[in-house]
Amino acid sequence: MSQPLLHDPLDLAIAWAENGQPAALATVIATWGSSPRPAGSMMAVNSDGRIEGSVSGGCVEASVFDAAMTAMQDGRPNLLSYGVTSEQAWSVGLACGGELDVLVEAVGPGGTLPMPILRAAVDLRHQRKPALLATRLSDTRHVLVTRTTQGELTGTAGGSIDPHLLPALEQSFRDGRSRRATGAADESWFLHLLTAPYRLLIVGAVHIAQVLAPLATTMGFAVTVIDPRTQLATPERFPGITLVTEWPDEALDSLAIDTHTAIVTLTHDAKLDDPTLRTALESPAFYIGALGSRKTQASRLERLAEDGVGPERTARIHGPVGLAIGAIGAPEIALSILAEIVAVRRDAALARHPGWT
Repeated sequence: MSQPLLHDPLDLAIAWAENGQPAALATVIATWGSSPRPAGSMMAVNSDGRIEGSVSGGCVEASVFDAAMTAMQDGRPNLLSYGVTSEQAWSVGLACGGELDVLVEAVGPGGTLPMPILRAAVDLRHQRKPALLATRLSDTRHVLVTRTTQGELTGTAGGSIDPHLLPALEQSFRDGRSRRATGAADESWFLHLLTAPYRLLIVGAVHIAQVLAPLATTMGFAVTVIDPRTQLATPERFPGITLVTEWPDEALDSLAIDTHTAIVTLTHDAKLDDPTLRTALESPAFYIGALGSRKTQASRLERLAEDGVGPERTARIHGPVGLAIGAIGAPEIALSILAEIVAVRRDAALARHPGWT
């Protein structure tokens, strides 16, 4: 069994239910206007009152919490609507113009979210394979949708796919967004794309990595630190962080790099950095960064060019790594690096710094 991700609502709801504790999951299924959380955002609640995740950034959580506690008691789903047109507009804090619909369901026995389907879904997500949970809102029928190796969509649990949903399903897999859709007989469905978590692979178990790894974890990244120097890559220096002590290029080959993966080299050692960058540039990673001054970066690019890696490919490398915030010391440099990763992830045009010395 794969381990639950830190603070991941879906993973935690499953873990609670598997440990015999009542749990419920609230999912944003539609938004309009200035609603702060997109469709697919989740909040998990257990019978002790613990909450993880968010459906509105604080505006409606208290109301959703009450609905979750009720769902755990009676097992019935609840579709909640909030917005300026509802009587609850001011009381839930959405008078600024945002509107959202939230589906609340109990997890496991007695609830409408069946454990076998949820477990299959998160196992696929942990394997970094795309999965989508389609829910018919009239009766909360759930169908787990995946892609075959031939690229065809198939229902792997919960029954077959409504053919009317195929265009919307294709769109969700293509653009990475969850959405409402209409099936046969004008039935309303929610298509919840369960993408793999964003991941940060840090090459070099150095001081900056000791700050960057936990910082990225708090931002929702699944973090792995890679360094063959076992005296540096230790659990004592990186508590709770996945460590890999293979050579970086070999490690990257086995880690199934995808478009939700960022890679940063921090070693200042060409024997480690150069093979890492060559391998990373062959991958679909959304971000590749390398620590070092402008002079270090220039030397690095010359070596890669000698190895046949041309400028059209090395242009993907963010080097010197990080945003121009005038950072001094490991904590601020780590912040700069993570800020740049987030900026690239969000496609934000932000200034680059002149380089670390």
